Amino acid sequence: MSSYELVQISPDTIAASIPEVFKTQAKILGGFVAVLWVLEIVDSLLLRGALNRYGIRPRRVVGLRGILFAPFLHGDLGHLAANTPPLLVLGWFIMLRDLNDFWIATPVVWLVSGLGVWLLGASNSNHIGASGLVFGYLGFLLLRGYFEQSPLAIAFAVAAGLLYGSLIWGVLPNQRGKSWQGHLFGFIGGGLAARFLPELQQYFARFL
Repeated sequence: MSSYELVQISPDTIAASIPEVFKTQAKILGGFVAVLWVLEIVDSLLLRGALNRYGIRPRRVVGLRGILFAPFLHGDLGHLAANTPPLLVLGWFIMLRDLNDFWIATPVVWLVSGLGVWLLGASNSNHIGASGLVFGYLGFLLLRGYFEQSPLAIAFAVAAGLLYGSLIWGVLPNQRGKSWQGHLFGFIGGGLAARFLPELQQYFARFL
């Protein structure tokens, strides 16, 4: 007769078995997404969307602040829910290759996407959402595979393309109410970060 012994595994034991690098990645991405959700819940349930006025308002001086704040803001919880999975997956793909690449690509995409919207967005419009980052991460992964031509970079490009390649149509002005400018310039920002990654690595080395 065989017997079985119930072994209890503590959360500390499980945590200790996870490589430190994965814990760091989870904290960064999870923390960022948690901030997005807390802000949107508060804005939707308590402030009735009042925070959305801090979005990007093209060619208005006051709209420049939106370059900083827009990725933290969303139209509603559904908008944020749609952005969350690709933001986590594509951001994690970049981190898996090199955590420093994430710290380089993110500000480049953030700035290029925001400035592009501010310069060329429709007049009297207000642009919010983290989709510029999503498209930027997609652009970075796809074009890094093209520019670097290493097996690892190509593997991540293929994986990103298979999972989210269909998003590329979002850069076209064919969806009413969608910030295609944010998508387009986010993708461009990701492409620029991929193209000039070696130079950007040297520049950011003093901060990372």
